[in-house]
Amino acid sequence: MLDVNEPAYKVCPVLLREDCDGRQYILAFEHPCAGLQLVKGTIEQGEAAEEATLRELAEESGVTTATIVRSLGDFEVNSPHQIWHAFLCRAAYLEDSWSHFAQDGGGLTFRFFWHPIEIAGDDRWHPIFRQALDQIRIALRQN
Repeated sequence: MLDVNEPAYKVCPVLLREDCDGRQYILAFEHPCAGLQLVKGTIEQGEAAEEATLRELAEESGVTTATIVRSLGDFEVNSPHQIWHAFLCRAAYLEDSWSHFAQDGGGLTFRFFWHPIEIAGDDRWHPIFRQALDQIRIALRQN
């Protein structure tokens, strides 16, 4: 039985790209039922956070060439019982946008794109991911 007093540990791979003017963009996607989001997932029992990060990135986006650069730290998002571990990742060349069929929720197609990191999420973003985007922006400034 799930203990509601135990925090749930999540991972959030952060992939960035930079344009020729030095502006940074974060990988995001449109969930067909739940607004704009970042890749995030649960750490499975016995799995290291780094392993979960790369697994979730591959499962949700199809990106299998990523490596972890460094931790961006831990933060709470929308719930005192959910701790997110964010990791800055690097991957070989990625398209400007693509769609990926993920097994989540019985099978869904996610549409991936690059969101300007300095722009806060608007009302198209799921509220939890608006908070996460803010936390990641702060972590990137501190690192």
